[in-house]
Amino acid sequence: MQGAAATAQVVKALKELDANHAVDVIIITRGGGSVEDLLPFSEEALLRAVAAAATPIVSAIGHEQDSPLLDLVADLRASTPTDAARRVVPDVAAELHQTHTARSRIRDAVRGYLRHERRALEQTRSRPVLANPHTLLDAYSASISDLIRRCRHCLNMRIERSSDELAHTRARVRSLSPQATLDRGYALVQQTDGAVVRTPPPTGTAIGVRVAAGAFAATVSSPPEET
Repeated sequence: MQGAAATAQVVKALKELDANHAVDVIIITRGGGSVEDLLPFSEEALLRAVAAAATPIVSAIGHEQDSPLLDLVADLRASTPTDAARRVVPDVAAELHQTHTARSRIRDAVRGYLRHERRALEQTRSRPVLANPHTLLDAYSASISDLIRRCRHCLNMRIERSSDELAHTRARVRSLSPQATLDRGYALVQQTDGAVVRTPPPTGTAIGVRVAAGAFAATVSSPPEET
């Protein structure tokens, strides 16, 4: 297939095959040749026809080193015509072997994943917190009980200290109160208006006297003797 009419002939055949719905794939192929012999497979008319075709097209022109523009437009580029035939109609035995190998790998991968997940699940189930769910609750309960005990101890200690401080304060207040002075034998002398008597009042003056056990009224009978 070469010459000036080669491009038109290939385009015509391509359109006829593309219109046939029984055709699954179209191979455009030619054996090796000179650069001039392979030029028809780089023509714009052929490239546009290949791009517009609905049927998958395989380009298998010349040898490995040959690279017409058809290789860039076709759906698949084969290095040689033989390579195109092998790609379009693969060896059934080889394909079955590859399929079997792929299925075996997938099966092994799934089984490995299941084994891994089963071991992880067993490890999770064997943990103490799952083997005995109350373990964690018991630990928290013991911790809370200890905190309550410590809080009660601290509160009791604080109450005891506060009680001691209050007792000491009450003792100091009592020691500084007028009643403590009266308890030591002193008396408080007041006039009828409540004023404290600080100097001897005139004879006949009514006064009030307060001692530790109570109070009573009195009248000054005579001034005290001078010493």
